[in-house]
Amino acid sequence: METSDLLKKVRKIEIKTRGLSSQLFAGEYHSAFKGSGMAFSEVRNYTPGDEIRKIDWNVTARFNSPFIKVFEEEREMTVILLVDVSKSESFGTQKQLKREVITEICAVLSFSAIQNNDKIGLIFFSDSVEKFIPPKKGKGHILRIIRELLTFEATGKGTNIDEALKFMTNAIKKKSTAFILSDFIDRGDFNHALKITNKKHDLVALKIFDQRERELPNIGLVPMQDAESGKIRMIDTSNSSVREKYARKSSHYQQEVEEAFKKAGIDFTNINTSESYVKPLMNLFKKRESRR
Repeated sequence: METSDLLKKVRKIEIKTRGLSSQLFAGEYHSAFKGSGMAFSEVRNYTPGDEIRKIDWNVTARFNSPFIKVFEEEREMTVILLVDVSKSESFGTQKQLKREVITEICAVLSFSAIQNNDKIGLIFFSDSVEKFIPPKKGKGHILRIIRELLTFEATGKGTNIDEALKFMTNAIKKKSTAFILSDFIDRGDFNHALKITNKKHDLVALKIFDQRERELPNIGLVPMQDAESGKIRMIDTSNSSVREKYARKSSHYQQEVEEAFKKAGIDFTNINTSESYVKPLMNLFKKRESRR
């Protein structure tokens, strides 16, 4: 991609996603993702009903009158984007490829983060961890992340969510909010890693899918290639039993993945490439806000 074309794409995504972040997501993000822990703010006079354990004994002794410590929630967070860059993310039959949708969502989350004075980092993964950009603040850092999302080419084809989560758990020591953006088409078992990661961090799953991964159209005999394995099979889509079996298998896998999220206590949402991601993200944010 030529530099001029890349800059135009970065600018286009910045304009769209920064606007969404400012107009729609700023308040919801702020409420749904709070900082980890409490920070000392000030002292004030003790009033009946205040907790004894909050008394500041040094100030109390100095003024011979009881004072308590007032704490407020630490607003600054570290946000990590775990982005699936396996070959299956290059699939899309509707409005956008899955990877294009992921890029826009990452940009929205990034601009929401810097508006909230949060650091943001990025982990690209396929069947291995491909790249790690440590968390930082600032618009320049966000634009770097968008450029990487637009241009990064993975060396691996498959998907290993387990390895990506283990890497993040080891690399990020401070409790963070982590968004994992993937189609979750993974032949391995990542259930245990989800639980472990969510105990240390606040993990949120954004499952990106294309409608043709859930149902087949009736268009006759079609060659289909598995993007990750490279295998090609001829599928007779005019056969109703073939279409029904495909839909059942897809639905079963969808239920398995969602059950894994629920068992790990992870908030999640499904995002269709043929629809706007605004509503599912807003619903996710509001759901989290209502529990606080």
